[in-house]
Amino acid sequence: MRINREGYRIILVTALIVAALGVAGWLFLPVWLGVVLCVLLGVLLLLTCWFFREPQRPRLTDDSLVYSPADGKVVVVERTLEKEYFGDERIQVSVFMSVTNVHVNWFPIEGTVLYYKYHPGKFLVAWHPKSSEQNERTTTVVGHGGREVLFRQVAGLVARRIVSYARKDKEVTQNEKCGFIKFGSRIDLLLPPDCEILVREGQKVKGSQTAIARFR
Repeated sequence: MRINREGYRIILVTALIVAALGVAGWLFLPVWLGVVLCVLLGVLLLLTCWFFREPQRPRLTDDSLVYSPADGKVVVVERTLEKEYFGDERIQVSVFMSVTNVHVNWFPIEGTVLYYKYHPGKFLVAWHPKSSEQNERTTTVVGHGGREVLFRQVAGLVARRIVSYARKDKEVTQNEKCGFIKFGSRIDLLLPPDCEILVREGQKVKGSQTAIARFR
């Protein structure tokens, strides 16, 4: 287990604040209260480090499968009209990430980034039906062998920072890191309408390890 690079600055700032408050508490508070404060501050620092954890997982590859781009719980499996890129009906599978989930994101298939766009927006709760269209988000389309998969990183009520490593025309490999979302959020997958869906609503999935769908 290591710390994702997106957490370095936040962890450093948190550590400096914790150190300053700890010294102040030790100098100006009763001993017992200073000890309690130092313990609580230490827990806060550990939790910050834990949030930015990046687990080391085997890189699975299979051209016939679409893997989950994130850890979390499947909250949507439905047919929907995708308006931004395809302009037709697709199967949407959405994975909600709580604050306790790993927040690293992975490319669900290998191929070429055909489309990438960042959208500023609101910060509705991530499971809100309109969050996919109104919240801050990124849209990425990866194509390979005539197949195209669109996925969106969607900010949530707490998430205020989406990081994406996708850029148009970039060649990517399946289950390579594609970004990070800081705090609670979700990812939407828009899949070809003839895909075989391998997950169900309410199911917990693991990023880069759980197969979401199979191409026909």
